[in-house]
Amino acid sequence: MANMLRTSLLRQVSILTARHYGSGSVPTTKLFINGQFVESKTKKWIDVHDPATNEVVTRVPEATNGEMETAVAAAKEAFKSWKDTTVLTRQQHMFKLQNLIKENLTDLAKEITKEQGKTLVDAEGDVMRGLQVVEHCCSIPSLSLGETLGGIAKDMDTITYRMPLGVTAGITPFNFPAMIPLWMFPMALVCGNTMVLKPSERDPGACMMLMAMVKQAGIPDGTVNVIHGRHDAVNFICDHPEIKAISFVGSDQAGQYIYERGSKNGKRVQSNMGAKNHGVIMPDANKETTLNQLVGAAFGAAGQRCMALSTAVFVGEAKKWIPELIDKAKKLKVNAGKEPGADLGPLISPEAKKRVCELIQSGKDEGAEILLDGRGVTVKGYEKGNFIGPTVIHKVKPNMRCYKEEIFGPVLCSMEADTLDEAIKIINENPYGNGTAIFTTNGATARKYTMEIDVGQVGVNVPIPVPLPMFSFTGSRGSFRGDMNFYGKQGIQFYTQLKTVTQMWRSEDAGLSKPAVAMPVMR
Repeated sequence: MANMLRTSLLRQVSILTARHYGSGSVPTTKLFINGQFVESKTKKWIDVHDPATNEVVTRVPEATNGEMETAVAAAKEAFKSWKDTTVLTRQQHMFKLQNLIKENLTDLAKEITKEQGKTLVDAEGDVMRGLQVVEHCCSIPSLSLGETLGGIAKDMDTITYRMPLGVTAGITPFNFPAMIPLWMFPMALVCGNTMVLKPSERDPGACMMLMAMVKQAGIPDGTVNVIHGRHDAVNFICDHPEIKAISFVGSDQAGQYIYERGSKNGKRVQSNMGAKNHGVIMPDANKETTLNQLVGAAFGAAGQRCMALSTAVFVGEAKKWIPELIDKAKKLKVNAGKEPGADLGPLISPEAKKRVCELIQSGKDEGAEILLDGRGVTVKGYEKGNFIGPTVIHKVKPNMRCYKEEIFGPVLCSMEADTLDEAIKIINENPYGNGTAIFTTNGATARKYTMEIDVGQVGVNVPIPVPLPMFSFTGSRGSFRGDMNFYGKQGIQFYTQLKTVTQMWRSEDAGLSKPAVAMPVMR
């Protein structure tokens, strides 16, 4: 019976994943409005390519203004009843969504690999990290507790309530097609809000599959709506008066624009942007473990992570380990993400590949050494794919373009420092503050680093220190705009506003009066 139910669910999810096939045409991705998958009436379409082959796998609509207005209207209408839904009911919906994601994890990963290019095992990790946020949302009864203070004056108490904001919006990037949407809409919903979500137009399939699961979980129509598009859709979200808050993850340019435009329109905005994450390698570190972690964090996901450890600072004698680092990087297998044994797949687009190649060349032109060059890699059977192999640029200086810009490819910038203080100075002078890591076996060294480094997320012998959802994603400085970070306690704060009630019930009013038996007299 369990297998029959699973097969039925998978068939239903497949039917609902918003793909429509015309006669001999490329499938199109639908909108998701008021609980229905809707074929767009637009005349503007965006081709989505498989990064391993550059074949078109679907076409995404640039939603019309009327379609986007309909999505907001559906969210506004749904908010009227959803805000009054009990917290236990919202919790039950999250339990159901959690189970559906688990049951369909493999299918979600395949969809991610097809549109985004990452390896299947990495795609499963993408889903799992998003699933952990959904699991955290299942604790909403305790997460949304307010505060009470009785007796602040005679017969007077003060109570705080966490109240939903209304219609919210999410704008997500291409590099985590499942995880980032799951950072946003489950948190918004359990807090009593509704949402209009705009996934990346480069790989919307996983998000649309999640919407099919939202439908299956019984979450009311209109609570989550999905629109597609580029600049017009972003401007619509930033400007629409009914949208009260915007969550964004993506590039610097887009993030700063959305933060400024949204804020000017009176919206709350949380904006995770670019990064240049450093790993500091001390000579007393465990060499084998450190080099393995450094290679995985630098080149995994083809470097297309905002938390990729893209810069290594070798302190003192640790610079002697660089040849061994190169040997380990050479052994990584570059292939299509769906192929067994692939360690890293292609970049998202030919344009991304071209930009990464230009940044590698800029390093050489400005005086750095390319110790490992992945620009000439060819993958048999996938010759048209956007592949770049692991690349190591050595003797990088802070003034070089390859250091100042986020490369977002499988490229490690290697730097040297004589002391820990010098390494800290290099990192603190970099404008970004997303993540960093130090590799050492000395507790005093680790403590000095964690206390003096001006970066929001720090790992000690942990190369990618992304916190689990009971904490918050705390990128800082140039990597973040806003006051409240994603998920964890700060996520709850972002998606709610406090209402403080001060009430007085006089004790003398609690007494019982005697029944009046005399004839009433009008006065």
